[in-house]
Amino acid sequence: MSDVADHEGARRAARAIDALRRGWPLRVVGADGSLDLLAVESARDEALGEFGSHDVLLSGERAVTLKLTNQRIAATPGPVRLAGAGDSVTAALALADPALDLANPLKGPFRTVATDGEAAATAAMTMARHAGLLPAFFVREAAGTAETECSVDDVATLLDPARLQIAARARLPVEASESAEIVAFRSPEEASDHVALVIGKRDGNPPVVRLHSECLTGDVLGSLKCDCGPQLHAALHAMADAPWGVLLYLRQEGRGIGLVNKLRAYALQDQGYDTVDANLRLGFPVEARDFAIAGRMLELLNIPRIRLMTNNPDKVARLEKEGVEVIERIPLALPTNKYNEQYLATKRDRTGHQL
Repeated sequence: MSDVADHEGARRAARAIDALRRGWPLRVVGADGSLDLLAVESARDEALGEFGSHDVLLSGERAVTLKLTNQRIAATPGPVRLAGAGDSVTAALALADPALDLANPLKGPFRTVATDGEAAATAAMTMARHAGLLPAFFVREAAGTAETECSVDDVATLLDPARLQIAARARLPVEASESAEIVAFRSPEEASDHVALVIGKRDGNPPVVRLHSECLTGDVLGSLKCDCGPQLHAALHAMADAPWGVLLYLRQEGRGIGLVNKLRAYALQDQGYDTVDANLRLGFPVEARDFAIAGRMLELLNIPRIRLMTNNPDKVARLEKEGVEVIERIPLALPTNKYNEQYLATKRDRTGHQL
């Protein structure tokens, strides 16, 4: 595909994601079928009336929570379509939002039907996560003309890390190092900018690198529910003590599900679910971050070999898959508190973190 075609495809996908946020219908075209969609979270009953379908499309993770996968047509992984399950936005939200599960304990019975467009349905779930919305849609087979339309390939193009480029750089003295430089990265159609903070003087040795996913609550507000803020500052000081280092600050809040959905996960944790189960009940994967972005940032910074500061061995594997040579994993041990002990235990026991 040419650069011009890539650009146009990414623009179509960006417009479609914007339509999701605004509660507008859109069409996703796939090789095995095309679907018209209306995001449940942003929809209004008037728009639903015009849309004309009460079928609801949910993610496979949410379908497991609702115990829908015992029906044969929903038994395989992937999005699940429920026939006539959303006769109003309120009814559909009761299916989509786990915060409402306690208020709506008796759901169903439901009849699952073929999605009539598996690739389009899967792309829709990716778009919902990218938009920061619950992964749930009113759905129908494509009919008539569509004001907003994109293809499965358009969505893939929009999210391709190869579109990331260096946008700006400047000297930025910080508390850990007065000689730091900040580098901003941007994709043409994306709203979020990723940044790298280069600490110390570059030499021929592999730098200490920390991948840090954005955490507003921990990094800025000092949340005690996670260890993100302390890890961020400890990593910067460790880099200052090394010959040099690079912090990659990735705009992937809440393991890639967005700030609002992360706060929903916090509310579920207050009901007794751990961080893994909270994400699954929301309908998202346990890990939705895209570490290919980090690989692209390192490529643009001309850093092929690194010493990675992380307690997550999966990050090593994911970066090596992107062509980055990780010559050493450096653990980052910090004290716990009464609010994050269970969170850190879950990361150790269920997602493989280790010191």
